[in-house]
Amino acid sequence: MLRCRRAPLLLAAAAAGAALVAASPTGENRTSVASALRHGVARSSRAVYTIGFVVADYKYSLRGVAPGSADYRVKLSEIHLRSAKKLLKLCELNGGFYVKAGQYVSSLRQVPKEYSSTLSCLQDQATPSKFQDIKIVIEQNFGKKLHEIFLEFDEHPIAAASIAQVHRGRLHNNQEVAVKVQYPGLEQRMKIDIMTMSFLSKSVSWIFPDYRFDRILVEFERSMSMELDFTLEELTSREVLTMEFCYGHKVNDLDFLRRANISPTKVAKALIELFGEMIFVHGFVHGDPHPGNILVSPQGHGKFSLVLLDHGIYRELDHKFRLDYCQLWKALILLDNEKILELGKQFGVGKYAKYFPVIFTGRTIESKSALGTQMSGEEQRRLKEDLNSLGMDDISSFMESLPRDFYIILRTDGLLRSILGNLGAPRHVRLLTYAKCAIHGLERQSRKESGAINRVLLEVKTNISYLHLRILLEIAGLFAKANDLKDNVMSKLRWMLHVIGGSFFLLR
Repeated sequence: MLRCRRAPLLLAAAAAGAALVAASPTGENRTSVASALRHGVARSSRAVYTIGFVVADYKYSLRGVAPGSADYRVKLSEIHLRSAKKLLKLCELNGGFYVKAGQYVSSLRQVPKEYSSTLSCLQDQATPSKFQDIKIVIEQNFGKKLHEIFLEFDEHPIAAASIAQVHRGRLHNNQEVAVKVQYPGLEQRMKIDIMTMSFLSKSVSWIFPDYRFDRILVEFERSMSMELDFTLEELTSREVLTMEFCYGHKVNDLDFLRRANISPTKVAKALIELFGEMIFVHGFVHGDPHPGNILVSPQGHGKFSLVLLDHGIYRELDHKFRLDYCQLWKALILLDNEKILELGKQFGVGKYAKYFPVIFTGRTIESKSALGTQMSGEEQRRLKEDLNSLGMDDISSFMESLPRDFYIILRTDGLLRSILGNLGAPRHVRLLTYAKCAIHGLERQSRKESGAINRVLLEVKTNISYLHLRILLEIAGLFAKANDLKDNVMSKLRWMLHVIGGSFFLLR
């Protein structure tokens, strides 16, 4: 069966590659495309074999096991983990867009945790291309010799990721710049890789009708196409991007933050405030905020500025979606379950709206615990039972029914939560900031839509609503601070007992 399915894929890949070669006007481009074809067929073969084994594992390891039973859940978790490890190896071997795809999946909190935790270790790093190849890309894009464009150009890249590498340069006006250059033949490789992923996705859906992830692939392809099309500005083309050179360290570099006397919690607050305003107020969102794209630039005396890099994946949120998302966060903070379920219908997720509080605030829709605090043991037990009752058809239905803007929200929020966790920021920092920004986003829109006469009344109404929400937020903050204080006291007590115990041992 596996061999039969492999043949049409490789024939399709070969046909696509042949068409690309035929369409290339120059000999150099044809050589580049032919090379991309050879590597593409090799990558496609690995992908087919890997997915084939994964499909067989799911198909036969669960045979005869009653769905929903305790044994079924244990076996399913084991298969998830085995499959995730196979996919991790595939992504590492194939590199490029496979690494990007693995990172994309790992950032979605809705996929099984075995996949998200296993694939989260993927690093967007690559072996740099030879300088001569990079030089050819630059000169072909600008129609000039390298020395005519740059006064200085460092042959050794300062960073190399899955789709491009970055070099330091200096323009003839003495401005220092960072030059991001795509690898040769990248666009052709993407076409082959996306075609392979699409074929495999459809094949898996045919074998397992409950597994429907076409929307995720479409969103991934859209984001990659945006990332590959560099902005057309001065000294910038589709494949070469020239930017201001900014100094700084990765946002999660805790050693650097300590040396610079910069508070990680302050960095976390500044970061989440920045993205909160992007999402809720402006509806214009940076879609790839991983640590390598966010720098902390020290300003002295513990002060700093944040530098955002890689602006290739921005999403302008639909106006109605942004307002509904603001309303959702207001409802989450007010614990307005009726409004949450109503918004779920507007978002098109129906009964799955009850999981919004779990996804965004870490509490169930029936939870009695305060925002920013841990769920009780009983609530955790009930949630686990509820989640265990979900099948892959439920996860697929939820993901497929989401509005397309939700994908970038979930990915961005997942990456930010990971960074905040690395910085050691308390859980309530994100909740409080998002709630404030959601109110700001709604208030700004209401003022735009109101006439001069109604603005005073609207302002009074908004202030009352804001005060109500502020009280709830402050209560949540007090609960969170009390929990932090309790953890701190318990930590110090454990340390003191450890020291006393050690001293007692020495006295003996």
